[in-house]
Amino acid sequence: MATPNVNPKMEYRRLGNTGLKVSVLSFGSWVTFDTQLDNNLALECMAAAGEAGCNFFDNAEAYAGGKSEEIMGAALRELDWPRWSYVVTTKIFWGLHGETPNMRNTLNRKYLMQAIDGSLERFGLDFVDVLYCHRSDPNTPIEETVWAMSDMVSQGKALYWGTSEWAADEIRHAIDIAERHHLHKPVTEQSQYNLLERTKVEDEYARLHAETGYGNTIWSPLASGLLTGKYRNGIPEDSRGALAGYEWLADQLTDEEAIARVEKLRPIADRLGCTKAQLALAWCTKNPHVSTVITGASKVSQVEQNFETVEIIPLLTDEVKEEMEAAVKG
Repeated sequence: MATPNVNPKMEYRRLGNTGLKVSVLSFGSWVTFDTQLDNNLALECMAAAGEAGCNFFDNAEAYAGGKSEEIMGAALRELDWPRWSYVVTTKIFWGLHGETPNMRNTLNRKYLMQAIDGSLERFGLDFVDVLYCHRSDPNTPIEETVWAMSDMVSQGKALYWGTSEWAADEIRHAIDIAERHHLHKPVTEQSQYNLLERTKVEDEYARLHAETGYGNTIWSPLASGLLTGKYRNGIPEDSRGALAGYEWLADQLTDEEAIARVEKLRPIADRLGCTKAQLALAWCTKNPHVSTVITGASKVSQVEQNFETVEIIPLLTDEVKEEMEAAVKG
């Protein structure tokens, strides 16, 4: 039985202050699964990520309306990796049942308990390693959400739970409730973080990270592809910026001022012998509070190039990091 390789060049970090170790570069399915990748190509991309030492695979019930979890689950069965060799995560909040009361945009107990069962059925798994609340819910008491998430961990449907795009005070409140009632507390956030989007992770969460050891499994490290530089001459037909339903993204990716800032990274990448994408990914790993950097890809070659970033990470000295930050400063 094959297993994901342990790449000697891959760094494995603790997920927040837990004992769980995750590859510093990981693989996620947002936008790509079903939209750009069919079952076979998804399988090939996951195999390539595993070959490179990735052990963390991220998903969400909302991705492709649940289809993304089905595709990842099918790939895992085909790969036949031992369950102990990889970490699977998913996120719940948006729901899959239209405007049905209690089943959309909520973190109430009824929804959470049924949503995890739906995700596990689509994956074909007995449990997920990390279950995230995909957004916060101002209409449900945080205490209700904490009890439900803790119960799922106690039931063995998830091993850990976390948050995604929550405010720092909401996370702190959830941790306090869990500690007060001796419940399983959240251990990690999943935030957008990249060279162009730094405020929330570096400023708002600064005290939270320092005082609690809360982890972060960041998404969009390449700013949806903007930091690769491939959008400087328009939107390629095979890119996510050209996908139907992502017109809002196309506007961001063609922002001339942002493109000009990204182009200032080219000389640095050339000097280090890497791509701008690899440079941007390596920069994200330099934040000590980042447990893993979630990458996405629509081609096997992109997966391979992304994970070759492990060769670049040691080259990013504090001086190079500061040079990059100065280059893209708006």
